[in-house]
Amino acid sequence: MSDLTELDPKCYRLILDSLSEGVCTVDNNWNITTLNQAAQKIIGISIEKSLSLSFNDIFRCEIDDCELLLSEVMKTGVSIHDVNTHIIDQNGSHLPVSLNAAPLRNEEGEIEGLVAIFRDNRPLEILRNELRQKFTFGDIVTKNVKMLRILDILPDVADSDSNVLLLGPSGTGKELVARAIHSASPRKDKPFIAVNCGALPDNLLESELFGYKKGAFTDAKRDKPGRFGLAEGGTLFLDEIGDISPAMQVKLLRVLQERQYEPLGGTMTVKADVRIITATNKMLGELVEKDEFRSDLYYRINVIQFDIPPLSERQEDIPLLVEHFIENLNAEKGRVVKRVSPQAMERLMHYDYPGNIRELQNIIERAYILCRCDEIQEQCLPPNLLDAATAPRKLDVPTQFISLRALSPEDERNLIISTLHECNGNRKKSAGLLGINPSTLWRKMKKHKIL
Repeated sequence: MSDLTELDPKCYRLILDSLSEGVCTVDNNWNITTLNQAAQKIIGISIEKSLSLSFNDIFRCEIDDCELLLSEVMKTGVSIHDVNTHIIDQNGSHLPVSLNAAPLRNEEGEIEGLVAIFRDNRPLEILRNELRQKFTFGDIVTKNVKMLRILDILPDVADSDSNVLLLGPSGTGKELVARAIHSASPRKDKPFIAVNCGALPDNLLESELFGYKKGAFTDAKRDKPGRFGLAEGGTLFLDEIGDISPAMQVKLLRVLQERQYEPLGGTMTVKADVRIITATNKMLGELVEKDEFRSDLYYRINVIQFDIPPLSERQEDIPLLVEHFIENLNAEKGRVVKRVSPQAMERLMHYDYPGNIRELQNIIERAYILCRCDEIQEQCLPPNLLDAATAPRKLDVPTQFISLRALSPEDERNLIISTLHECNGNRKKSAGLLGINPSTLWRKMKKHKIL
């Protein structure tokens, strides 16, 4: 028996109440026998009320297997450590906690109850959110130098009313940047309207942009506003602008120059108070030189230009994006997937992503659906990614590459070992990949006995 059991009950209670962690003990029937002050504060229940209730009456965990885990502790006598979950307090609020549990034994060694210790992780969650905000702007998640330069000047660009041209491969998040500009602009309370110009032939694109009047053509049985009209006072995002025909380029140029247009079948001009943001995956400058895109339209839309880099040039963003996508899926699906295994993350880091961020998002969603535990593992990834990653390419990676946050000690050790192997034992480069200082890596290597 522990020496603590020989203490005066008042002294024992003072020790429990001095702890910042919540402590709860139960007997074999799951009746509450002890609840310290920290636990009462976190859960929102008094000791007097708790002693008339069972453990499951006041402790409701968000993860399905929480009750099973604690039952296994009571049954097998094997403790659990640092299980991250959310408990639901008396007001129905979901509180992030780190849960530990161990069996209570009598003098004969028989299990006669259980002690559960839980740490309130709300301050940690607040800190994580603050750190995350350093790498986000709206729905854009990045710590890539090129992207951070864009985000640094984006508020000034948003505050102006100048036309913006976004260049970059498909799937790089050009529309997210356009939405971020709109959301940070004085037009944020007005509509943001997006049009994929490459998806429509000229006749449909014209009516889609400018609208039409009743009788303009056979099926025009009523007036219909176009996207310019719907975006009045707000922002019109013209995606794939490089795919529009020369005839459509002329019509669009006239609108941008005169700030007015005529709906199909109409006789009166309509004023357009709309900010224009365009995007394309084509090199418009080269199309202008080939006379495939009007130079006057090009210079009209290209007042401010942003070049959005492909994901292959933003490898340090992959862990951030993966975490972001998993958090969104957890909120949408009501599950708690905590992380990606080091082996799966290594596969994700070595893939080229021809579809860029959109492809990564689809990969994580697929893996999330196939994942049957709280960790996305290697076998959950699509076959084409696993095949492509069998021969890893040499990485030229900036610092702060892989985050060690939220990894278990075992996963942290495995990730350090695999990173050292990747870098042929070079501790300085390994530290850069892991986003930590070489001295920190050395301490972690000593801690995990990786010498």
